[in-house]
Amino acid sequence: MSEYPPHQDWDPRAEAVLDDQLAAYDTMRRRCPVAFSDYLQWSLFRHADVRRVLEDHETFSNAASRHLSVPNAMDPPAHTRYRRLIEPYFAPGPMRDFEPECREIATRLADALPEEGEIEVMATLGQPFALQVQCAFMGWPDELHVPLRQWVERQQAATLAGDREALARLALEFDGVIRGLLDERRLAGTDAPDDVTTRLMSERLDGRALSDEEVISIIRNWTVGELGTISACVGILLRYLAEHADLQARLRRDPELLPAAIDEILRIDAPLMSNRRVTTCPVEIGGRPIGAGQRLTLLWGSANRDEAIFGDPDEFRLDRDPELNLLYGGGVHVCPGAPLARMELQLFLQALLGHTRALVAVADKPAVRARFPAGGYSRVWTRVKR
Repeated sequence: MSEYPPHQDWDPRAEAVLDDQLAAYDTMRRRCPVAFSDYLQWSLFRHADVRRVLEDHETFSNAASRHLSVPNAMDPPAHTRYRRLIEPYFAPGPMRDFEPECREIATRLADALPEEGEIEVMATLGQPFALQVQCAFMGWPDELHVPLRQWVERQQAATLAGDREALARLALEFDGVIRGLLDERRLAGTDAPDDVTTRLMSERLDGRALSDEEVISIIRNWTVGELGTISACVGILLRYLAEHADLQARLRRDPELLPAAIDEILRIDAPLMSNRRVTTCPVEIGGRPIGAGQRLTLLWGSANRDEAIFGDPDEFRLDRDPELNLLYGGGVHVCPGAPLARMELQLFLQALLGHTRALVAVADKPAVRARFPAGGYSRVWTRVKR
């Protein structure tokens, strides 16, 4: 089995791809559904291929990071032990406890909107909501909102530029902030706040306390993923609703439809574009031989638009089988924070629709798509009518 194909099948960094990732992925799914490039190595575009990888963690390892990543870049049995530790944080009880504070944040942002006028959604709603709700969930002070927002902006810029040195510095900077929060709680002793961060510090695994490195890694994965993904979700949802007045009106009348509507909109337009795996042995996918130790890029933004599963990928339907939607992944690595993300987005849209009469697309200001590896949009303009 040959280790590399003789040529590149596509260029993920081509301007046409970066300008409209979803359209490019739709084309690749039909033309070359298992494609090689020097940038991403093997990219999988079809739903069936992505699902196969998700459900076979023995052949397709999640240990694709050079750094400690708990539990994201781990495989069973280590992954299983950490998952048992963190899943209770997203159980129904903690979600109910956090719901009032989450609702208050969403309501406060919606109430601050102008009576009528244009807003840039990402700066006005997406980023502030993601930052405030994550800090509240973790038990962090409001003073962290501004520095965390600045950190996210610098991290996004470094990611787009492919600046590895800057990304390494930013990772150390973030870890330093979290380490400071841990030190504060340690010094406070029994007076430390009873919040998620403090409780994580008290967790035990296999009879021992978690190290600071393990706690920081868990918090990093939760926070970095939350800040980017929730912000992207807000931009996607508001753009879609602003361009579909009939659906917007229907959701105002019947907010019980929000959970299914949110998942369907985010199936159509992915907030998170990709994830990685590494082959543990030679394997064949879609007729392509792939050697052991090869990197796979799972393209959610393509798999969730696969015509073989969803028909017309742009058709909005509320009656789809939720098991087919890979928005939160699948298999043993399905996102543990999905209950929190779903609650946050539902409460956010409830507040927004309840505080406005209409959200209208701004015809002369088209949305600007984010570039890989980000999903969603970097700019979304909407006219608010309250």
